[in-house]
Amino acid sequence: MLHAVVMAGGAGTRFWPLSRMAIPKQLLSFGGDRSLIQQAVDRLNSLVPVDNISIITNQSLVSAIEEQLPALSSKSIIGEPAKRDTAPCIGLAAGLIAAEDPDATMIVMPSDHIIQPVEAFHTAVTKAHQLVEQDPSRLITFGVTPDRPAETYGYIQRGESQGESIDSGVFKVAQFKEKPAVDTAKQYLDDGGYYWNSGIFVWKARAILEALEQYQPDMVLHINRIVQRRGEADFLDVLEREFTAIEGISIDYAVMEHHSNVLVIEAPFEWDDIGSWQALSRLFPTDANNNTVLGKHVGIQTSNSIIQSSKDHLIATIGVSDLIIVHTNDATLVANKQEEESVRELVRLLESKQDSLHL
Repeated sequence: MLHAVVMAGGAGTRFWPLSRMAIPKQLLSFGGDRSLIQQAVDRLNSLVPVDNISIITNQSLVSAIEEQLPALSSKSIIGEPAKRDTAPCIGLAAGLIAAEDPDATMIVMPSDHIIQPVEAFHTAVTKAHQLVEQDPSRLITFGVTPDRPAETYGYIQRGESQGESIDSGVFKVAQFKEKPAVDTAKQYLDDGGYYWNSGIFVWKARAILEALEQYQPDMVLHINRIVQRRGEADFLDVLEREFTAIEGISIDYAVMEHHSNVLVIEAPFEWDDIGSWQALSRLFPTDANNNTVLGKHVGIQTSNSIIQSSKDHLIATIGVSDLIIVHTNDATLVANKQEEESVRELVRLLESKQDSLHL
């Protein structure tokens, strides 16, 4: 049976000051009434039974996510006691799922992506599910055809086609590539044989556990100890002790770059990793001066800017361009668009000042 795991532990620091520790990016809505995590779960409707949906998140966010996703049982929302990257997160979810459904197939996806149309997403997942049923040792990911030389995404180099022709859209993975410099990203775009790494996966729960046991055996020892105590009175104590003892590592480093049976499906859907403020200019219409405005704004000689405010707070601009301006009730960000990666550095500065009020 198909299960889904939504990874929702990120801090979303590049979306400060809107994204905060208590309400990070995945719990926010951008231009609509559904948060990113609610949209992620909505995307699974008619594809995965609601009882088969799990959320893995930060322990401090469990209550907030329960409020946003009341249809999910509290058992389905697991709070990590420490940040340990994606491999321990996925391993824990796979262990818990396999304990209840040994033949389970999992789709794993982040909580902060925009994917449309949903029907195309369902078609792609169904194809992946069929490929896994044909060969349960397969680990499958989805690659997004790049439309620009993005430096903020990892890349997948495709290998030989796994269908009758390249039009099948299924390929062996030749290599995973780290986030490149702009010149390298341009080469990938020109080459045409590279995809953005979507971070979305489909595999048998037991297959990813076997792969983790091969490449990360110590991690699996800790995971097994947690899974064995599921439903017991000391589960949360064991979870905290054993999960905290795991060394953090991404699933790409831990497994995907080493495994011999990894396939990539060319995504038939539109995809955006909502990683930073500039993503809004790709998702929402711009005005005549190429401004993306969410909220109340009036401007003179204002161009190429992203402006976020509330419906009752006016932002007025004169003679500015290429800015990110974000207003919240207790903080305002004004940044050059080309320096948006420094928002993370700004958050670290606030941390160093122990300014918990604004984190």
